[in-house]
Amino acid sequence: MRQELGDDHTPLAQSTEEPAATNATTAADRALASRLAQLDHAAEAFATAPEFTKSSKLRRVLDSLHRVLSQPGGCAAIQERAELLENAGLFAGSDWAQPDILVPAFVGPSLRSGNNDTVVLEATSELRMVAIVASEYEHPAVTPEDARRFLSQVLALNLEVLFTAPSEAERVRLGRTAHLIRDLFGYVAEQIGYDSVLDELLEEIWRVLRQRPIQVDNVKTMVTRIAIYRDDPTVDLGTSGQGLDRLTTALFGTTEACREDPGVDVYRSRLAVMDSEALQFEARGFARAMHDTGLVSPYHATLVRYLVENNSYVLAEALGLSDTGRTCLQRYPELVQRLVTETVYPETAQCLYGLALLLDRGTLYEPPVVPSLWRQISLKLSPKVREKMLVAFGPGPDPESRLLGGLLSMLGQPLGVGQGDNPTCQSARALSMWAYNDPDYLLQMVVWAARDDEIVMHFEGQPISSTDSIGGVATTDPIDLDPVSLLLVPHLDRIYAEMVRRCADREGDPHRWVNPEFHGWWSAREFHINVDVATGNLIDLDGFIRQFHASYHPTYNGGQPLIHPQPAGVAVTDSAARYIGWHAIAILRVTADPDGIMRVYFFNPNNDSGQDWGDGVVVGTAGNGERAGEGSLPFDQFASRLYIFHADPLEEGEPDKIPATDVENIIGFIERSWGVDRLPRGVSEEGR
Repeated sequence: MRQELGDDHTPLAQSTEEPAATNATTAADRALASRLAQLDHAAEAFATAPEFTKSSKLRRVLDSLHRVLSQPGGCAAIQERAELLENAGLFAGSDWAQPDILVPAFVGPSLRSGNNDTVVLEATSELRMVAIVASEYEHPAVTPEDARRFLSQVLALNLEVLFTAPSEAERVRLGRTAHLIRDLFGYVAEQIGYDSVLDELLEEIWRVLRQRPIQVDNVKTMVTRIAIYRDDPTVDLGTSGQGLDRLTTALFGTTEACREDPGVDVYRSRLAVMDSEALQFEARGFARAMHDTGLVSPYHATLVRYLVENNSYVLAEALGLSDTGRTCLQRYPELVQRLVTETVYPETAQCLYGLALLLDRGTLYEPPVVPSLWRQISLKLSPKVREKMLVAFGPGPDPESRLLGGLLSMLGQPLGVGQGDNPTCQSARALSMWAYNDPDYLLQMVVWAARDDEIVMHFEGQPISSTDSIGGVATTDPIDLDPVSLLLVPHLDRIYAEMVRRCADREGDPHRWVNPEFHGWWSAREFHINVDVATGNLIDLDGFIRQFHASYHPTYNGGQPLIHPQPAGVAVTDSAARYIGWHAIAILRVTADPDGIMRVYFFNPNNDSGQDWGDGVVVGTAGNGERAGEGSLPFDQFASRLYIFHADPLEEGEPDKIPATDVENIIGFIERSWGVDRLPRGVSEEGR
């Protein structure tokens, strides 16, 4: 039976009994039958129409599908017709025509797009997957296991739709479509079962957390929701979600003293009566959970503030510090304790993880960093910056504390920086590289932007002010960022765009000149590109690939490790290896993985490094020797998506020693993906 949403907005309940037939249900059945007859007639006309008239017949099919989906029982009826609809050509010419390359994360946005045709096609595609799972449709490109996995991921990414009524904003923007979406997801969940949904979601949460992003609010929210749903007696989740305990205890019941989630005030009163041994037990429990998950509990923040005030000698245990971190803490106890006092609150508990990693990295031993942090502690924000922080993060704690806490997170987790839903990968990459490689420069940038609401950088000796630039890549100021990025990205984006504009009359790609000036002196000055800027065609692939090997591959560069992160550009492709766009990354290191395969480890500011770029090129984030926040690919696969890199002009390497078969293999990857339409006309494989 189709799941219904209660009027009191309670979670969906599953029923095993069919209601008695009523006049209302009989009328609904007649309405569905009438709409199905219209759909069948329209689908038959569409299927038998000549190719040149199909487009004129498609409108009736889409309208009929929308009417059927709006009826009780409509999802099941369309599931039965999924094969006929696809064979008729419903999905022809769209991404839905290749269900094996569809991306689960795109389903929710498509259904909420507000475009009825998009909603209908997406919903019908999901019901096609249900038919495949049920072995009602033997699809040549998708197995039942693949379809089940896809639907599980879709439901996991839209879990709140299963258990909550439409918000007021949804009702206003989407109207009846908001309920259509919930009916669809409820039907799909009923057909494939809830067990796989939660297991899939938890696997995805752990995959993201292993990358140690700075921003984890969405993850915390999802963990909270899952915990609530699992404990709700009206929701039957079966035996799924067994991996949830580590996450929920990390946030809400890490130790015995807070096991029942009593609230921070009660927890603090319990700390006041603990002896030293009990406090150490609490400290070790929180530290283990923090380093295990990358999540920090509000209770952990409460404990650390208490320790600073009463038992500071236990602080190292509470942060789970390594020998390096403990030495840093012993060398600068006053600064660390002041940082805790100023920044660590239950609302900003996550910055504790950044502080712990900052100490473990030994960042305080860099001479300018300690005085810079003392300056930051006493810094007063400009009124405009204060207002921006208040709008983004709310009134508590104060904006100065928010910014300082964000700074600790960025310095401790430089590879956790994300660009959010903004076209600002250049700026996000710069922030990560400065936090990783040049922290005192990042600290200075923060002071300029926070105090003066202006940043001045230089391009070939000429100053560029962020307040004078006419605009950046982003059309609006981003809001979905961490505090430091929220402050700096608008300034950096405008400066970057101005640098590009100053290269507009130069021949070639502007990044040849912009990258070293924008990122820092350690960005190598020799520039290589395999795309002709004027035509977009591929150029000198053989030379480009050989020089990349000679600059970065230890076998051909004399075993020289990479000293500083280097900016690079990749051609991003989708899971069907189709070109999407250019993207800024940073190459961090090149070395053999545990299996002896030479890999490139890199930073991708696109929030999640784990991506399928098609043709077997799947970016790894764990299990291949990656450090937290790194993405990685085998050297040849990485080279196949690379289009820009920098190198030291005085370190030539041995480009002539790269085997021709290795070069041809990489060129094959390129020509099967983003380079498929970029060979100059008349150029054969022999003439490349």
